[in-house]
Amino acid sequence: MDYRACWCTRARYTVFDSHYGDGAAVRVLTDVWRTDPHRSPNLHIIALCDHLLPGFHRMPQAEPGVTLDLISAPLADALAQLTARVDMFRLHDIERAGTDFARHVARVAAQDACLQAQGLTQDQAAALTAQGFVFDADGRHARFASRKPRPPAPPAPERRAIVLGAGIAGSAAAERLCARGWQVTVVDRQPQPAMEASGNRAGIFMPLLSKDDNVPTRLTRAAYLYALRHWERLGGIGRAIEGDKCGVLQLARDAGHADVQRAIAADTSLPPDFAEWLERPEAEALLGGLPARDGGWLFRGAGWARPGSVCAAMLDACGGRLERKLGVGDVRIERDGEQWHLTNEHGVVVARAPNLILANGAGAAQVPQAAPLPLTMLRGQVSHVPADMVPKLPVVLCREAYLTPPSGGVCSAGATYDADPNPALSPASHAENLERLRGLLSDPHAAEDAPLAGRVGFRCVAPDRLPLVGRLPDFDAAGTTERLRDVPRHPGLYGLLGYASRGLIWAGFAAELLAAQIEGEPLPLESSLVDALDPARFVLRARRAPRGPQPEN
Repeated sequence: MDYRACWCTRARYTVFDSHYGDGAAVRVLTDVWRTDPHRSPNLHIIALCDHLLPGFHRMPQAEPGVTLDLISAPLADALAQLTARVDMFRLHDIERAGTDFARHVARVAAQDACLQAQGLTQDQAAALTAQGFVFDADGRHARFASRKPRPPAPPAPERRAIVLGAGIAGSAAAERLCARGWQVTVVDRQPQPAMEASGNRAGIFMPLLSKDDNVPTRLTRAAYLYALRHWERLGGIGRAIEGDKCGVLQLARDAGHADVQRAIAADTSLPPDFAEWLERPEAEALLGGLPARDGGWLFRGAGWARPGSVCAAMLDACGGRLERKLGVGDVRIERDGEQWHLTNEHGVVVARAPNLILANGAGAAQVPQAAPLPLTMLRGQVSHVPADMVPKLPVVLCREAYLTPPSGGVCSAGATYDADPNPALSPASHAENLERLRGLLSDPHAAEDAPLAGRVGFRCVAPDRLPLVGRLPDFDAAGTTERLRDVPRHPGLYGLLGYASRGLIWAGFAAELLAAQIEGEPLPLESSLVDALDPARFVLRARRAPRGPQPEN
């Protein structure tokens, strides 16, 4: 089939392939697209790939206009969780996939979608026919001709936005939108980016593991893997971004906790470059003899990065599409017709655009449209410990707390998690960090008499400890709505909030998800997990969920 006859009239052409294999077919397709002067501006390829960790994987591409999503899941499960409008299906190597996938193919098929088939069983062809596909005489090509009404395509957005907040969340939002051709104005009350919660010397990036592979684990895995890939496109850790992929060793809390982790290691096929369980001798050898009585998880690709350098790399990548309005102080937000207006304390308009993204963390509570969201501001104090007062670590070491290898003669230890609104360094919080550091090192005298030094930041935390990504709900208009899709939303108002202590890895992926939602693109995440991040989830929970932060994992 000649793709060129299909994609020349489409702003975005989306292909689903049931088997990625070695990627050769995808490369051929991309080459054909690249050399066609009448191609669609955007080619989006979604393919099943069985050699990746479970879930959806957005793979950053060097080619502008090309997006590649790889999904590690059975065919029917992948299609059931896919949010997309697919123009072309390539179905092959699915003889053992049963027939249930056919209804999911029909759900995501665009009007008049094409299908290429190879090796379908008679039952599979019949199931696709029953869903509205009409096959040619050769049985290898079909078109989707269902008369069932298709949901209308959302109107193309006006590609102008204000991003409120120049920290890690706002910088990522600007970069992901500018990469799609948007004009973005970043507004922040501080004179420089990353001066509030994103201003720490070091942030830790690492995945989560759980025995049941629960929602936080799956979400964090997707965000972590995306961050590693995306940072490479921005120049890389240790190069454009200050930090080190030195690895993270997460020690077991006690013998019982270690037994649970061993069970995870035994039940889950994890590649060692992602996560490897180390027993006591291996863990202690890695640490140069420091105690690791119950062993721990080694995340080899993890490490630390300075969040401000990640912000700088993302903002620099925006190029001329970005306008920076920094040091404007607190702003007032109003909707006037089809535009959002931000004005300063003197009533002067700072920025105006049809789309507004709140990425200002705890400051979102001061925005009337976001005030009903159950977000809490929690204080985090990090202690800066002179490197010569603690053992030299080859990796980030963590358990209830963390300790980084030295950078600039200082190790970062922490961080506290409390409701104190005081932004000043606290001797009590410093003592708490040092006490946890000593427990981590099994040395009651480590960092003894360390001077009071460090930094305080305030995290924005939701009750379920998950971020808020998407259009913000209108609580006043919601009534007794019971379904997310029916929740009324504020026009052109979006949130990237509630990153708690994982903003470093969450920022890029959440911004990519939001940008894809706004643009009407295929989403880079399972639909059930997208729903778990929807800010409107709190409209549905308002009558039954407790407010305020829940205990940290």
